[in-house]
Amino acid sequence: MGTPKFMSKMRIEKNAKTYSRKKEKMGRSPMSNKFFKNMFKKKESKQQAQSDSSSLKNKSINNHSHDKKLISPDKAKFISLIEKESNNPSDLKTKFITEDYTLFYIENLVDSRVLNKHILPVVLKNPNSSPSELKFQLQIPEANMTENLELAILELFSGAALIHKNGYPTVLLAKINTRESRSLSAPENESQVIGSQVGFNESLSTNESLVRRYIRTPDLYIKKLTVGKISNTTVSILYLKSIASEEMVQTLQQRITDLKIDALLDSSFLAEMIDDNSLSPFPQMLLTERPDRFCDGLLNGKLGILVDGSSMAVICPHSFIEFFQSREDQNLRWPIASFLRLLRFSAVFLSIFLTPLYVAALTFHYEVIPQSLLVPLSESRALVPFPPIIEALLLELIIELLREAGARLPTKVGQTIGIVGGIVIGTAAVQAGITSNILIIIVALSALASFTTPSYMMGNVIRAIRFPIIILAGFWGFYGIMLGFCFLLIHLIKQSSLGTPYTAPFYPPRWVDWRDSIIRLPLPLTNLRPTSSRAKKRKKYEEEPIDPEKS
Repeated sequence: MGTPKFMSKMRIEKNAKTYSRKKEKMGRSPMSNKFFKNMFKKKESKQQAQSDSSSLKNKSINNHSHDKKLISPDKAKFISLIEKESNNPSDLKTKFITEDYTLFYIENLVDSRVLNKHILPVVLKNPNSSPSELKFQLQIPEANMTENLELAILELFSGAALIHKNGYPTVLLAKINTRESRSLSAPENESQVIGSQVGFNESLSTNESLVRRYIRTPDLYIKKLTVGKISNTTVSILYLKSIASEEMVQTLQQRITDLKIDALLDSSFLAEMIDDNSLSPFPQMLLTERPDRFCDGLLNGKLGILVDGSSMAVICPHSFIEFFQSREDQNLRWPIASFLRLLRFSAVFLSIFLTPLYVAALTFHYEVIPQSLLVPLSESRALVPFPPIIEALLLELIIELLREAGARLPTKVGQTIGIVGGIVIGTAAVQAGITSNILIIIVALSALASFTTPSYMMGNVIRAIRFPIIILAGFWGFYGIMLGFCFLLIHLIKQSSLGTPYTAPFYPPRWVDWRDSIIRLPLPLTNLRPTSSRAKKRKKYEEEPIDPEKS
């Protein structure tokens, strides 16, 4: 055991001697001395630069900490600070509870019942308690301490009551904001016969509780963000942690936090701001007011966004074909659901191309019209003084005017105006010879077909892109229609939703996802989550159906 230690000692001494000899030789060489001097000078200058940069960094950090406004322990100074930073609004109330305790709140934002029953009696009963002790004595769900004056002002205008004690550089934030909101009602824009009849409202806490009722698992994760320099709107990102892609969560969170805007008043504004291509007329994120559809997206590995003050939720990523799917499709038998999906998708082509085909055929391509229709067409257009393109654009504009007027008027008045206005204007236009009765039928069919789209945003896009294609058909006939179709197809292929292909599962082709796209196969065969959601778990349930003989 002693020999290895002795050998290692001898080896260390030998290395030390050789190192000292080399050092002596280097010391005799003038070049080596110069080299080492330069090397040491560089090392010293590098260390000096590092120390200077670290001192500058520490100085900037100290300056930043000094810039942060802190709570003043003095009672009079704190009151003046609150009045100065809040611009002393008329609804700001200041109450001197005791000699040391002062209460601040915005009159219309706090729950007066909770204030008078759970805060004022406790402070009066414990006048000698410190703010940290008072925090545990208050019987309210949420109370926090802070030294930051800016945070205290922000919470004050969010519905919190500020409790300050003279001599303490902290303030107690008692969150007792009112929970006034519209009662839950059926969705107005996404009605269905079979399924839930409850929609979101404008309260963020109510909407989150609705989602919790559908998905009762700790795996449902909610991230809170604040958007808007002036509005300070709360935004919640919801996803299932064991299913959703972490990369997508980080991407979405980064896009929201990078927004430099003054105010955020609705989720539709947020969806357009964080789209992959905000210049495209096609929506890349789904807006829905249905909690069941929102939760279905979360269960498929997608991400959801709820905005305080908005009754519409956002689901992303979302492909083009999914805008024509309804939540009710999952509640119907698969042949009926497949038939309805095919009907909706066919209605899209009918709505976009039916009127342009009429214009192109009457302007350039009479040979494609059957002979049995030539006589009725010529008779209906005998008194019309306009070319087909002007006639079609005029009727389409009248239909859009009636639709917009019906949407903006009260419900009962709007329905009456839409029906009566359509009948009166249509009949009068034919009798006056402004338009043909066949074109009225075609335009009415196109309008009806556009209303079959479950998504209101996508329905608006379909109605809007009909106008440029009518113009192309009026100038170049079928060639113009093909040009418009190719442009639309290329534009859709180029789009993406949160980094995923917009035209999936058709391009790039993903054959497995075709089971639940244009058609819906039986539920045991649609057990996989969409590839575009990049879910951690692909399977939703086992694909083998129940065997009646075994059960």
